[in-house]
Amino acid sequence: MKRLIALLVTTIFALTGTAWAATPADPRIAAATAAWAKQRLYVDPDFSSVADSNEIARVIAGSKVPVYVAVIPTGEWFPERGDEALLAGRLAVANGKPGVYVVMDGYSTFGVAHEFAAYAPDSNWPAKEEPLSGQLAEYLAEVKVDDRYPAEAARTTPYPERPESSYPEERFTVGKAIGNGLGGGALGLIGGGILGGIVLGVAAMVARRREGRA
Repeated sequence: MKRLIALLVTTIFALTGTAWAATPADPRIAAATAAWAKQRLYVDPDFSSVADSNEIARVIAGSKVPVYVAVIPTGEWFPERGDEALLAGRLAVANGKPGVYVVMDGYSTFGVAHEFAAYAPDSNWPAKEEPLSGQLAEYLAEVKVDDRYPAEAARTTPYPERPESSYPEERFTVGKAIGNGLGGGALGLIGGGILGGIVLGVAAMVARRREGRA
């Protein structure tokens, strides 16, 4: 019951557009960081039946980079509003340790590098029938460790919204209406004349062939 209430509160804040801090109060983040104190894998109770946790833990242990994985629900109705890379960044900052932070929701994999010199793809979309451990292995295979990538803090704020493009409204005038009408009529006449010429030409050819056969 407490878990349901916490999720409802989170959803209400997200839908009402309340301004959130860099790492907003989110029960998923609190649960994941608490679990990471013991191991680098957190599986939401709702995913316990679909997550092959032992195999995921083996993939994490064999990774070439420090990786923290959270198998949690995501979506437009949560504070990140569908920006799962943003959620991964907030998890990273809340945990406060360098590494690659991965969010898995059962359908796709999202991640970020946090204060760690590596490239981590924002997302990966594996085959749905593949187990989560395989999805994680595919994602980590795309991580590149190189000093060329700056060890920066992960993003914790949404991208700025793009302004809607606006076009000046064209004023209606009688002259423009007449011009458009005349232009359309002229095009119609031209098109009709061309089509009529083609029809007459074909008819003439057919008639000649018939006369030749007679």
